[in-house]
This record gives sequence, structure tokens and C-alpha cells, in this order.
Amino acid sequence: MSQSNVNIRNKRAKFEYHLLDKFVAGIQLKGTEIKSVRNSKASILEAYCVIEGGELFIRNMHIAEYSNASFYQHKPKADRKLLLNKKEIQKIEKGLTTMGFTVVPIRLFINEKGLAKLEIALAQGKKLYDKRQDLKEKDDKRSMDRVKKQYRT
Repeated sequence: MSQSNVNIRNKRAKFEYHLLDKFVAGIQLKGTEIKSVRNSKASILEAYCVIEGGELFIRNMHIAEYSNASFYQHKPKADRKLLLNKKEIQKIEKGLTTMGFTVVPIRLFINEKGLAKLEIALAQGKKLYDKRQDLKEKDDKRSMDRVKKQYRT
């Protein structure tokens, strides 16, 4: 397969959550869904993952309808099954039930074999003061970079 540079990120995830454990999961997609993903017509900003019947599903992930499809189209916000090992699903389920974590999608990409993969993380929500601290550190880093650039030239 040709190398694809699809890399759809959830930029708010690091700002809103402390990311603890990361997993890479396959996604069960239909024909027109994978074509839209390969055209980078997907969004994972509002998506989250749930466990139902021992299986992991992603909800609220938007994959736009494929423009060149005929009468058959997929639903843009349908639940999609994530493909993980049983041990990984059990680890995620333990984090969800006992520790009160959530599962957040971080990145949607196409691997070297041409398959759609989703990087997910077991995450804990940040408090407001944590978010303020992150913004302060980001501003400090930006000002330090400006000063360094000024003295380099």
C-alpha cells in the first residue's frame, strides 16, 4: 500500500486530561468510512470510548460522508468497534470502574499496512488549577524561546 500521511489529532486531550496509559487500537470501519478517513475527513475532538458487553466502542467520532459513494452511505456519528486484546480491554475496564478514569482518543492515523488505527489513552480529568499551570508553563516556554532567538541573531 502507498504510504499515507493521515494524522488526525485531539489537541484538547492533553489540556483537559492527565494521560496515563496509552493503547493503539484498530477500528472496525465500512468501505466508505475508510475512504473518508484516508481523505482526512474525520474528527475525534468530541469522541469518547465506552465498554459494552466486554467490547470497546468509540462514540461521537465524526467521519464525513464519502463524496464519490453511490446510494450507500455510512452514518457520520455511528458507534464504531475498537479492536484490542482481551487483556488490554480488561485493564481499561478496571481503570474505568474502580479508579474513575475515562478513555480518550488522542490520534487517528493510517499505519504502514494501510489500516486505520486509533491511539487512545486512559485519562484522568484535570482540575482548573492544573490547566492554569499548563498555560503558565506554555507562556513561559514561549517567552524563553523568544529571548533565545533574539540572542542567537
